[in-house]
Amino acid sequence: MKLLPLLLLLCSPCLISAKTVRDFGAVGDGKADDTAAIQKAVDRGEGGIVFPKGTYKLSQTVTINLDQVGFTSLTSDGTAKVVMAGSGPAFHFVGTHEGSADPASLKPNVFEKQRMPLVRGLEITADKDAKEADGIEATGTMALTITEANIHDLRHAVHLTTRNRNIIISNSHLYHNSGCGVFYDHVNLHQSNIVGCHISYNAGGGVVTRGGEVRNVQIGTCDIESNMSPSAPPAANVLIDNTGGSTDEVTILGCTLQHNNKSPGSANIWVIGTGITSTKNDTPTQEGHIAIVGNAMSDVKVNVHLDHARGVSITGNTFWEGFEHDLLIEDSQSIVIGPNDFDRNPRYVVNGNWSKDYNGVVLSRCEDCKFTGTLVKGVWSKDAAFLLEDCKRCTLTDVSVLDCDGAGLYLKNCSLCRVTDCTVRDDRSPPKATVSFKMEGGKDNWIRGCQFGNGVVADKSSGKMDEVR
Repeated sequence: MKLLPLLLLLCSPCLISAKTVRDFGAVGDGKADDTAAIQKAVDRGEGGIVFPKGTYKLSQTVTINLDQVGFTSLTSDGTAKVVMAGSGPAFHFVGTHEGSADPASLKPNVFEKQRMPLVRGLEITADKDAKEADGIEATGTMALTITEANIHDLRHAVHLTTRNRNIIISNSHLYHNSGCGVFYDHVNLHQSNIVGCHISYNAGGGVVTRGGEVRNVQIGTCDIESNMSPSAPPAANVLIDNTGGSTDEVTILGCTLQHNNKSPGSANIWVIGTGITSTKNDTPTQEGHIAIVGNAMSDVKVNVHLDHARGVSITGNTFWEGFEHDLLIEDSQSIVIGPNDFDRNPRYVVNGNWSKDYNGVVLSRCEDCKFTGTLVKGVWSKDAAFLLEDCKRCTLTDVSVLDCDGAGLYLKNCSLCRVTDCTVRDDRSPPKATVSFKMEGGKDNWIRGCQFGNGVVADKSSGKMDEVR
């Protein structure tokens, strides 16, 4: 009698009727072309498309037209591999959502047929001769979810195009692709979360936004490294390029971003802020509203590079091995820098790069920027460890610049800037700092309550200096 419930469970209709791509003719031996079989499974509206252990070869894209086939998921337990031998994406999810994330903008067919297409537990890669093969493309989708996937050795791992809403990419490996790990390609996309992923060795950038209209990007607790190549155009682990569009409302939180300094123009976070208000109004803007919080960043040319950005907050991060600069801010405004650690750590002498990285902080042609509680230590072989050049209305409070070469803090042609309660000194024996504080050109600056341990060189016409030791 005790076996009866178990037998009834094993013989339940849902288990008996469960089908996989093999039931539609897929072979999964890595040689046969399984494109037609998998497309058939999709087009039949099975919904849950299951991939048993095996290698499934595609010669062209499998298109999931969500409005026609209804809710669809592509799932495996981590044992199935899909090899794309053609051009374009292995899988293209196509929806019809044209609204926002507001429930009132959702047409009935979106939630009745299309919501939350899912990819789980699949490995997706390319045939060695498929140079323009991508992993997953999404167009017009609502709530696409990609999780526990391994997408590698393609062009772009995840390619987001035209318009999408509410994307989640989690617990996945986006690895060694010739293009981008996640590519926001001139897309209109609000609400996307990238969480707990390993995104690395993608030559065109790790997480990349270009143009379009992108809002609410959350990147958290990821390892993002070496997403650039000496043989490819300059890229970054996180690259936000607003040219011809806009990206705002971004948070990069609790990630490790690193490698590699051998690539020209490499950065951990690079923001190209010059954008336009909308595709219908090409008024130039400075884009931003970006929070960079609690990350570990190292081993690139520039750890964080802001160019024509506005509204960026950087706090609680640790920086080292910026081979040109730790922080470079150009032509930007309303940048707030809280407590951060810009240091040279002897632990990394094992990398063979000791003294090859310059580090340091540079602000050029910026205004209305604020530094508070920042430590800059061990900047070598630079004219200035902390340079403000042609800046206006910038404030430095409780900033420490320690044991650096050249000038510790240098204000050049700045106006209406305020430096208070800072410590700038070189206590090495013998000291290598030429001077702790240097100010030339500009006007109406105010320096007060600072400790400059290795001397001051300042034009009296540049501003007022009170209580300086």
